[in-house]
Amino acid sequence: MDQQSLFNVEPQPWQLDDQDDWLVARIAFSSAPYGPYDYSIPASMETAVKPGVRIEVPLGRGNRKMTGYCIDVIGAFHELASTVNRSRLKPIEKVVDAAPLLTSSLLGLAHWISDHYICPLGQVIETIVPPGVRNQSGTREMLFLSLADGVAEGLETMKLSDLQRNILGTIRSSVQDWTPRELAETVGCTTGPISTLRKKGLIVTTSRRVQQKTHEIPREQRMSDLILNPEQEIALDAITKHIDANTHRTFLMHGITGSGKTEVYIRAIQKIVEFGRQAIVLVPEISLTPQTRQRFRARFDRVAVLHSHLTAAQRAWHWQQIAAGNVQVIVGARSAIFAPTPNLGLIVLDEEHDGSFKQDKAPRYHARDVAHWRASNENVPLILGSATPSLESWHRAGEGTYEKISMKKRVLDLPLPDVATIDMRADFGGRKRFGPISQKLRQEITQSIKDGGQVILLLNRRGFSTRIQCPACGNVETCPDCSIPLTHHVEGNKAVCHYCDHQIPEPRRCTDCNNPSIRFSGLGTQRLAATVEAMFPDVPMMRMDTDTMRKPGSHERALAKFRSGEIKILLGTQMIAKGLDFPNVTLVGVINADTALHLPDFRAAERSFGLVTQVAGRTGRGEKGGRVLVQTFCPENDAIQAATRHDFIGFANTEMPQREEFNYPPFGKLARIVIRSEIDSKAEQMADHIAEEIEKSASELQKEVVVLGPSTAPVEKLRGKYRFHMMLSANHQGDIQAVVKRAQTTIKSIDDVQWIVDIDPQDMM
Repeated sequence: MDQQSLFNVEPQPWQLDDQDDWLVARIAFSSAPYGPYDYSIPASMETAVKPGVRIEVPLGRGNRKMTGYCIDVIGAFHELASTVNRSRLKPIEKVVDAAPLLTSSLLGLAHWISDHYICPLGQVIETIVPPGVRNQSGTREMLFLSLADGVAEGLETMKLSDLQRNILGTIRSSVQDWTPRELAETVGCTTGPISTLRKKGLIVTTSRRVQQKTHEIPREQRMSDLILNPEQEIALDAITKHIDANTHRTFLMHGITGSGKTEVYIRAIQKIVEFGRQAIVLVPEISLTPQTRQRFRARFDRVAVLHSHLTAAQRAWHWQQIAAGNVQVIVGARSAIFAPTPNLGLIVLDEEHDGSFKQDKAPRYHARDVAHWRASNENVPLILGSATPSLESWHRAGEGTYEKISMKKRVLDLPLPDVATIDMRADFGGRKRFGPISQKLRQEITQSIKDGGQVILLLNRRGFSTRIQCPACGNVETCPDCSIPLTHHVEGNKAVCHYCDHQIPEPRRCTDCNNPSIRFSGLGTQRLAATVEAMFPDVPMMRMDTDTMRKPGSHERALAKFRSGEIKILLGTQMIAKGLDFPNVTLVGVINADTALHLPDFRAAERSFGLVTQVAGRTGRGEKGGRVLVQTFCPENDAIQAATRHDFIGFANTEMPQREEFNYPPFGKLARIVIRSEIDSKAEQMADHIAEEIEKSASELQKEVVVLGPSTAPVEKLRGKYRFHMMLSANHQGDIQAVVKRAQTTIKSIDDVQWIVDIDPQDMM
């Protein structure tokens, strides 16, 4: 729908008196129709309308009220002025915000995200600005006092009581904003005399919302700088060279687990804090946040932590503190990249390879690429740290786009742990009853506990049993809304879909043939926990997964117990596999290294290698050393073999030629289009139509974009909708965006069919 069709056909006399002096606001909406659309700015609002504030406007023939974001102000002599038909513009009705919600830098970032990830600009802005900030959470309306015009000059000649003169003189001599209560307490009276002066017109009041302090930013006990080894010194020197020169450079810090990457981050941040600047540190898992927060708060005075367990009011308060420049270091997960730092000096992405840096809903941004654009735009260094870098970053470092920093030794020259595989095929064949923990792993756990060490067990599957099947007819209990088997949870006696959260009571009979001999098979963390408790009844154990870590502070409490030695065995999903530093861990067991190895995803081997390598790095960090046992049915697999050798370079050299052969990233660029509908045939019809329009658009624009598909998605049905997908492959990223945007203008919608575009997809399911 074009802009003219949204407004009255007949021109309206909304021009300003001075034909050479007029302003137009360009507004984007977060919901359809997204815009942007132009509105005239009344003279009374000219100073209040700025890019970044929200504006209330009439939309369409019915003039329904809509709130959008001002993304630009166009004046009479603006280069876009010739494109604006002022005679057809409606005036804006209200300015919602007293100040812009985002800086010009963040607004520029929003434009880039909108263009790169093909997402409406208003939707992007709504993602950048937290709901608590938009809704003014943690604020309240307050009255502030000031002197009426002429009172300050004529105060000495007015007939006033001593108390009244004291009240007015206090306001006149102070630069602070006074509330009635604060002024009364300072002067030493009740609010009655102040009310009298207001009635006389000598004091005037203004009302505005004020942010309430929700909690202080606490400090940890101060810790001294650690002594750097030669590799850390070289890494820090390379980074500080660009900090001193105030120039942008992206560094890929490839450091083995335990090599001291975090200490290099801290020392680099100390340098930029000396210059009065701020740093953003991103971590992939919320479980890493408490440990990272403690490390940084022990070294810096003002550290803000942004994560999903904060209340809206807390997040809004942190946002205001960051925007005011009162915070030195911002630590958080993916969305912390949008922190409104006025003096940004450095960005760090720890565990940069991690898939959780990719957003799974619009705008489907990757925090690594957003960080690169922001660091480049604001001319500051960017550090990407990992023991298992993404192959995209590794390739860019090889090309020279990134500067590679290698850290091949652990701090204090501690050795990497020995890693051995346990072939579960042989173990299964030699036993009458198969359990999740092999005899060898059980013996090693017993010995580690006996020697005073601690144990980490990794299983990247939630629940008790991952498959509920009837042995009579073969029926598998699946989610009615998703083509996914239900997972049995003993806690609550229920079966759950981990995609849409559909739940049913624990089935006692087959829903297909009513057979009572239903079988629960497959292994999840609940079942593993039950097995460990039965094997080691006197050993304190704790489970960490999204089912047990729902309450605020639960991650911190769990890890504190493990760090103190109160818990001897920690088991869980991937949230325990990365970044955690526990010197007393002497054994790591990977219960099933094949969980994601055979998924229909070209990144499956990379993810499996990374997960095993990362969890292996949680041990051997103390004087007792460490050992890793990897249970697998595919011990000969290249990714598993490379992980046992801690050999990232060997893995990359094996994987890269396969990626290049099929033009997969990092060599080619990809986009994924997913089509979904409650009616299977409609989704398929729309998928075919989109593929035709994409191919036609590529031909017209003369772009080499290959369409792979469409076909049924690996997860055929999700949340009640059937799904088809296709992949777009090209040598240049811009070609995909150009072709898709062109095709969007010709694709005809089908009722009740939705489709999305995912640029640089991480999930192929």
